[in-house]
Amino acid sequence: MINPYIPRKVEILKILEESRDVKTLRLDVKGLRHKPGQFMELSVFGYGEIPVSISSSPTIEDYIDLSVKNVGSVTSAVHEAEPGDTVGVRGPYGRGFPVKEMGESDLLFVGGGIGLAPLRSFIDYIRDEREGYGDVSILYGARTADDMVFRQEYDDWQSMFDLHLIADVESEGWYGRVGFVNELLKDVSHEIKNTYAIVCGPSVMMKSVVKDLKSMQLPDEQIILSFERRMKCGIGKCGHCNIGGRYVCIDGPVFRYNEVRSYREIWG
Repeated sequence: MINPYIPRKVEILKILEESRDVKTLRLDVKGLRHKPGQFMELSVFGYGEIPVSISSSPTIEDYIDLSVKNVGSVTSAVHEAEPGDTVGVRGPYGRGFPVKEMGESDLLFVGGGIGLAPLRSFIDYIRDEREGYGDVSILYGARTADDMVFRQEYDDWQSMFDLHLIADVESEGWYGRVGFVNELLKDVSHEIKNTYAIVCGPSVMMKSVVKDLKSMQLPDEQIILSFERRMKCGIGKCGHCNIGGRYVCIDGPVFRYNEVRSYREIWG
């Protein structure tokens, strides 16, 4: 029996510089069966362990991508790693997006900052399985253009989907929209009864987006949220991610809005 507390050692195949404080580790993990929206526990030996959403599509069998923002001691150690180094992984864990249920429906992805990571896994899955889904719109915002992640994907996404980008503030070289990501909702014209909205980002951003989706009369069960920021151990033992009697790491990190709308820990 595999001990769930012991990570497996894997090699870093490649490191992608996504932004000034986000790096993607491409890891030598073959044949991993995961669903978009699930996460891994990533260990840097001697420093600690962090939960990280899988940002690559399940259709890729030769590696997985874990995208990490530098926000503390463990993530700083991740950012100092180099190709060829060894790290530890456990997982995949958690409940992913209801991929099969959303087949044939229109999809509206709304991401903020590093919150695009779990969405990227689903977006790239749809790219590879395009015939199974309806219209797809991607709304993505970050503080500045330099903070936007997965920029190497945008041309590909734009060729297949409806992509809208926005930055919170102006910066040199940015000629796109300036404002907050929820402002992009008025640019899409999906038929609400056939649309699922998939949302991930900072809590303030998620609150604003949900409020606007509700004003558009999108049913609660069709608003899909990922709360990746609240987790720690990954297997429901530490209690760090408890919200309203649920554990984000095992009951989520993906929830429908109707499952969590009453939780003051999230919405205040």
